[in-house]
Amino acid sequence: MSSIPSFSRFLLLGQPADGMARPAGGRDARIDVVRGLALLIIFINHMPGNVVSAYMPHSYGFSDAADIFVLLAGVSAALAYGGVIEKRGLSLAALKLGGRIWTLYIAHIAVFVLVCGVVATAVTQTQNPLYIETINIQPFFRDTGEALIGALTLTYQPSYLDILPLYIVLLALFPAIYYAVRISPLLTLAISLAIWQAAVALELNLPNGGAGVWFFNPFAWQVVFTVGIIIGRAAQLGVAAPRLLWLDVAAVAFLVFAWAVKISTGNPTGIGALNDWFDSVQLGSDKTNLAWTRLMHIGALAWLAIRWLPSGAAMAKPALGRALASAGQNSLHVFCVGIVLSIIGQIVLAETSFALSVQLLICTAGISILTGLGIFLSWYHSVTKRGASAEPVPARGAQAPRPSLSSP
Repeated sequence: MSSIPSFSRFLLLGQPADGMARPAGGRDARIDVVRGLALLIIFINHMPGNVVSAYMPHSYGFSDAADIFVLLAGVSAALAYGGVIEKRGLSLAALKLGGRIWTLYIAHIAVFVLVCGVVATAVTQTQNPLYIETINIQPFFRDTGEALIGALTLTYQPSYLDILPLYIVLLALFPAIYYAVRISPLLTLAISLAIWQAAVALELNLPNGGAGVWFFNPFAWQVVFTVGIIIGRAAQLGVAAPRLLWLDVAAVAFLVFAWAVKISTGNPTGIGALNDWFDSVQLGSDKTNLAWTRLMHIGALAWLAIRWLPSGAAMAKPALGRALASAGQNSLHVFCVGIVLSIIGQIVLAETSFALSVQLLICTAGISILTGLGIFLSWYHSVTKRGASAEPVPARGAQAPRPSLSSP
């Protein structure tokens, strides 16, 4: 129980008790493995109507892979850019953040163009204009110039292309949230919750010309990102989660409750006052404005993962763990390719009348492609890194060879 004072002091003051923290170790495979799994789930969920999606986590709980993705984005940001802030200062961290935000922005625009091209090709080949409505790219074909301006300013987001804009906004907010967490994680979380509830009460959201408002309200989803930053900051300082059996039991009980609610039909309690609530959560907890049930569910999952999943590199040792970790380490590439593949998958499923064999084939092929991409990119990065480190260093005073005129 000795970790309780350190954990409590961290929550209140942003620092563990003297001598109570453990130095942060190497890369924690839990982040990469779970993120890789979340990316595969997002791919499957972006093809609604396929039989595999019915067995994804959203069918058994209040949250889904999107919540996990945003939470881990906060954890990773705290470990990556928070570490730069601590060692090199805000200026360098801001440069790195700016570079990452620019990369995300370019990736979002590239995926937007590719998706529009895929849908345009499908409509031309099948003579079925319904694909335009399904993906919500009517504005692109109705007024291409205006739609492109909307895409460039993030004020127009077709369906399934809304996570990266959210990530861009949250990363832009990272320095402010991180510095607040350094002062007091508990106070920062309270402010974050207040902003969320105020936004819900005042109906604050960012505009989306194609659908009215952003599907992921950043004023709400910043709470999940903030929780992730707090977890990442604790890991950065080596603050261990205390062994609280009652909290473990409460988290498990809530997950079981969520599972029972989701698999039930109607209101199993028979209490009339709860009819509307059961109907709403069984259809799906509010995703745009982050329903309380979603936040509590992802919080319970995060607590149990921190407490019981093996830390360090243990989860990446089995072959499946290594494949998922590779996907998680190359999350942007895997995510973008997964979005395009899921749009193609939707079209193929519709054209084949959702034949079961085609559903299973598309899901299997997509998962294989995405995990294979992650494995290839990890291999490529390791090879190029070894190659760069193996380049001979010229001796002091030695003149570097001149390139010949025949050099390419």
